Amino acid sequence: MARKTANDDPLAPLTLAVGQEELLLDRAVQEVVAAAKASDADTDVRDLTPDQLQPGTLAELTSPSLFAERKVVVVRNAQDLSADTIKDVKAYLGAPAEEITLVLLHAGGAKGKGLLDAARKAGAREVACPKMTKPADRLAFVRQEFRAVGRSATPEACQTLVDAIGSDLRELASAVSQLVADVEGTIDEEVVGRYYTGRAEASSFTVADRAVEGRAAEALEALRWSLSTGVAPVLITSALAQGVRAIGKLSSARGGRPADLARELGMPPWKIDRVRQQMRGWTPDGVAVALRAVAEADAGVKGGGDDPGYALEKAVVTIARAARSRGRA
Repeated sequence: MARKTANDDPLAPLTLAVGQEELLLDRAVQEVVAAAKASDADTDVRDLTPDQLQPGTLAELTSPSLFAERKVVVVRNAQDLSADTIKDVKAYLGAPAEEITLVLLHAGGAKGKGLLDAARKAGAREVACPKMTKPADRLAFVRQEFRAVGRSATPEACQTLVDAIGSDLRELASAVSQLVADVEGTIDEEVVGRYYTGRAEASSFTVADRAVEGRAAEALEALRWSLSTGVAPVLITSALAQGVRAIGKLSSARGGRPADLARELGMPPWKIDRVRQQMRGWTPDGVAVALRAVAEADAGVKGGGDDPGYALEKAVVTIARAARSRGRA
């Protein structure tokens, strides 16, 4: 989700889109272009890369027109502009032309920071487009996508979609669009699973969920499918570790409402409910055994063993057995 400054007029003289998330950067551009075309259907849009914006080019593009046409000038990767072109842009910022909207897309790092500072000082409308590297950020993105079109999706459905699709925001947005177009009413976990079964089976989190639930055969099937479709073994060991640690955290926590436990353990409330269901049959000794199995598998997939697949299968079987340790002789 792109975050905006208080000045949220897409037709402001200058929009500054900062970050490295391509989908959000493209949406920032699309929003400005759509607003300009709504104001004037004949709006001239120029979308330029740094090599296309040579010294003097901006002055040509923004010079007064006999027809006083509205124009949108988009400059991508502004941090890569030449020093002379940056001087041109800074000069333009001091006296922007009427009926012209300049959109600067900047990665936000140290490179080209002078231009970034100058744009902010000039009062640019700023749209933050940070790279979404954390699962929680992608989950929030999916929720916002559903909210933006006025549709309801359960927390479990959103999480399942993120687990199934992965980190590509374009694919996540496309999946939300497909579900919204095809499904009436609230979108739940079952619906997402039905649409994205093949993807969900390849998810490292599906492997972990089946293992901590003691469903060894299903966990092994999901594991083999994951590996055959190119899921990195390290992602699977990470998911297994998260699953077992969640069991351990919740089993040692004091009883309470999901919301209270969520704050205490740093988990969303819906996950508290899911882990509560998964932890049936677990004992403290079982958690310890499972954590050792995960550690051994992690070492195996990172070069400590000859066959990462075998290391993971061994861990999955051990975890599934530990999940059913209560009541064993």
